[in-house]
Amino acid sequence: MTGQRAVIVGASHAGAQLAASLRQEGWTGEVVLVGDESALPYQRPPLSKALLAGKSTLEDLAIRSAAFYAKQEIQLLDATIKSIDRTAGHLVLGNGESLGYDKLALCTGARPRRLLVPGALLGGVYYLRTAKDVELIRGAASPGRRAVIVGGGYVGLETAASLRALGLDVTVLEATGRVLERVTAPEVSAFFERIHRDAGVSIRTNALVEAIAGDTQVREVFLSSGESIPADFVIVGIGVEPNTELASASGLVVDNGIAIDDRARTSDPGIVAAGDCTSRTMASHGRRVRLECVPSAGEQAKVAAATLCGKAKEITALPWFWSDQYDVKLQIAGLNTGYDEVVLSGDPRQDRDFTCFYLRHGVLIAADCVNRPRDFMLTKRLLAQGAPLLGRAELVVPDLTDIRG
Repeated sequence: MTGQRAVIVGASHAGAQLAASLRQEGWTGEVVLVGDESALPYQRPPLSKALLAGKSTLEDLAIRSAAFYAKQEIQLLDATIKSIDRTAGHLVLGNGESLGYDKLALCTGARPRRLLVPGALLGGVYYLRTAKDVELIRGAASPGRRAVIVGGGYVGLETAASLRALGLDVTVLEATGRVLERVTAPEVSAFFERIHRDAGVSIRTNALVEAIAGDTQVREVFLSSGESIPADFVIVGIGVEPNTELASASGLVVDNGIAIDDRARTSDPGIVAAGDCTSRTMASHGRRVRLECVPSAGEQAKVAAATLCGKAKEITALPWFWSDQYDVKLQIAGLNTGYDEVVLSGDPRQDRDFTCFYLRHGVLIAADCVNRPRDFMLTKRLLAQGAPLLGRAELVVPDLTDIRG
């Protein structure tokens, strides 16, 4: 390793963790972390929460300090990558220069899915993925202004909560029949619709955006129903797409993300990848899955670093997620894909704390825990143990420590 150079493309959660983990695994050569933002690598989940609401600064969100990178001799390079020459072992930078590598890691993340309707390029139409995006939105977010959020997923709802805290008039437009339809049970969707409406947010479901109107600046949003909604600015949150173009152009296999195995290796065993840009086969789901979450990105990065150092570690941790809205913390353990039954502990119709357990063929596969950290921790433990579900009644008892596998 001494005298060799490891290059990490993407100063994301995965990229920052991979750089740190390389040193922890004993890499003694150069480490170059390439990102396309001048700021230190920062946490992204708080962008739609604490940073947008003005409760934290970008400096607060730094994953690690500048002193850490200096001490660990990790070089931070502000640049874009145009292409990978796998045969020659070098990258072509945006300025035309070349950067050689002995080991390469791709942590290119994801980008917001664009809204493809007339008027989507008007001034005042924003996306929320970077600190610069938040800066632009905060510049528009004066109390009393009218914000229209397209998309009732986690980012859209978190943004709605933050803008309400800033005193804005907020409307959420969701194209499907309920918010969070892709990721939660109807009972959980109804809960979040209730708390947002209680906070003064207008939520429109089955609301298909047909066009955005204005001269040079947004003025209103037209729906397919013919209704128009006045807007001073619009935030689009309709999902993300993995940044796989660099990998694809270099001949790596891409399948809803850069395809990796359980050791984070791409189709080129000399190149690893980690984070939102990757997909891997999960035996528990019998298919290739791309996860968009920080814990998964961190674990993949640790395994990728070990792989680059010649160590045999595998990705094993179960996925988990979280969302903060108002005084509500939602913690999600596992993946509920393919569930055929839910069991509720608590009443989401009137409480602000409850758990929705997801079962498939009578087996616990996931849980949405609202203001119930104990349920979340114990569900994670049960899923990790692969414990059989002893009985549905045990899921709704006040103290889940009675569940044993």
